Amino acid sequence: MSTKARRKPVVSSPPVVARGAGRVSRLVVTVAVVAGLGGAAAGYLVAVPDASEVAIADLRKADADRDVKQIGELTTLAKSTAKELDKVLAALALAVPRDTTTAAQPTVPEIVRGWQDVVRKVAEKHAESPSGMTATNVARGGFRSAVNALGAALDTYALVQTLPEDQRKPLLDLVSRQRSTAVMMWSVAATQLDQLNVDAGNGHQHAYLTGIPGDGAITPDQIPEGTQ
Repeated sequence: MSTKARRKPVVSSPPVVARGAGRVSRLVVTVAVVAGLGGAAAGYLVAVPDASEVAIADLRKADADRDVKQIGELTTLAKSTAKELDKVLAALALAVPRDTTTAAQPTVPEIVRGWQDVVRKVAEKHAESPSGMTATNVARGGFRSAVNALGAALDTYALVQTLPEDQRKPLLDLVSRQRSTAVMMWSVAATQLDQLNVDAGNGHQHAYLTGIPGDGAITPDQIPEGTQ
């Protein structure tokens, strides 16, 4: 009886793991973690403004707050001085009618000097020029120039009174033009100020002079004050 040779069981060899594979895996994980942290840090840096950006934002806010305050102050000044100037303009319109067919009401030098005093005091109130936003500065300068133009008209009229009757007409025409220029300039500044108030959230604010027909001034809109 023959003896069968027994086969030895075949044992599979364990998989060969390349040297360094574990280290590579650990390296990949480490890189991923570092990359994630780096991305988070970069996102944080992008999201958070630096010191210069914060300073610029603070300056802009301070400028905006200051401008709103200046707009309110200029509006109060323009409204109060418009009432003073309206009285002078009404009297001057009688002394120097725009309509040449209307008889002029004679005035005396003392009355004219009183008008000049009123306008001079108004000019002093508008002489201050605090630094502000460009649009506010333009409105402020417009009011100041208008007051100066009206002052020039009164100075010319005072000169007229020193002349003989037959030499007055050319200068009276000049007084009329100077007055119209003053009223027109004021109306431009008042329109600018009206828009500034709307932009500042104060609604429409009217600080116009009461002009006379033919002056060419911009008239106020019919929107109630305070309406946006």
